[in-house]
Amino acid sequence: MGTGLTYLRKTTSPEATKQLASTLAPYLRAGDVIVLSGDLGAGKTQFVQGVAAGLGVRAPVTSPTFNILLSYPEGTLPLHHFDLYRLDDIDELEDIGFYETLDADGASFVEWGEKFPDALPYGYLDVVVTVDAEGNRVVRVHAFGDRARRLLTVWANDSKSRLMKCAGGTA
Repeated sequence: MGTGLTYLRKTTSPEATKQLASTLAPYLRAGDVIVLSGDLGAGKTQFVQGVAAGLGVRAPVTSPTFNILLSYPEGTLPLHHFDLYRLDDIDELEDIGFYETLDADGASFVEWGEKFPDALPYGYLDVVVTVDAEGNRVVRVHAFGDRARRLLTVWANDSKSRLMKCAGGTA
């Protein structure tokens, strides 16, 4: 992840992962981009479900693996949820309205965004969800860019997030 502002938290259940994510919701604003990485089944969609709940989205939030993009406009801030797993070429991002959506009215969550690093905006939060040997989730968050740094700072200062700062970007 490199140097910079990095925080982490270990969660012991899907509910705890969703709770952590819900604490991010009040700080999001239009144009924020969160890139979610991790193995299949690690908890990326659960993270988005938690944010959606924090934004007041009542619709079921599911993985957009086959849809590529699912949007939830009914919360306090529109939420756009991408899953780029099935895409093979950066040119396909134009076909799905990727760039227009990132610049639209809501916050965008991009699963498998690391497949296309050149397509990512200057500023975003990088959220990596891994599973440890005991089956717990380790959620590591790194900020790229000024807005992402401010977002991560206020989120980490929220006592409900229980994020812990990592020295030098590592735990």
